[in-house]
Amino acid sequence: MTETVSRTTARADIRPVWRWVAAVVLPIGPAAVALLRFLLPYNTADDASTIVNRIVDNLGRSSLVIWLAYVAILTLVPGVYFVGRLTRRGTPWLTGIALFLMVPGYLSLPWTASSDVFTWAAGTAGIDRGAITKIAEVSHGSMDLAGLVFVVGHVLGTVLLGIAMWRSGVGGRWAAVAVGISQPLHLTAVIISSHPLDLVGWGLQAAGFAAVGWAIVRMPNAEWQPVP
Repeated sequence: MTETVSRTTARADIRPVWRWVAAVVLPIGPAAVALLRFLLPYNTADDASTIVNRIVDNLGRSSLVIWLAYVAILTLVPGVYFVGRLTRRGTPWLTGIALFLMVPGYLSLPWTASSDVFTWAAGTAGIDRGAITKIAEVSHGSMDLAGLVFVVGHVLGTVLLGIAMWRSGVGGRWAAVAVGISQPLHLTAVIISSHPLDLVGWGLQAAGFAAVGWAIVRMPNAEWQPVP
């Protein structure tokens, strides 16, 4: 006689864990950049000599800025993915364009931040400032391209993502507005060299992303990820 035994293997439902992970990760990247831009010891428009001197004169502060940049690099792309995961349901094309711009922009951030790491390391090692400046003034073409991709990607992409949030109703209207205006404010802060305004700009994106995270926490598992 042949006996067939049926076994049912119950798999753990990890969707609540992923919802909490998303909620925690979402505001970290923009918040890290907000603090970074506020604490930056120089202005983006400064010349190479001024930037080198201000970094070397503030090595401890510059080290904190570099750590914040690393935190942002690890969390910005996952955060955008989690927002896009929701907005694409209502605005797939707009979300796709926004992420097409933002993801390469954020992935270019390590390349654009590498000069600060070099300057900090050289200053910490006691290298002559004139020599540091001479090297810092030499830019590889890929760094120039990375800077362009970063600026266009994160400014225009974030505006489009804010519009996608508004149209899809993700996170609430105020969160959509906060995200949508965050990077134009950041760009204005760069132009007029205002670190407090930069803090506000990136802080608005962090607040808007936090609202999306809160919406994800309250979301039923089936809405977050239907069981196949």
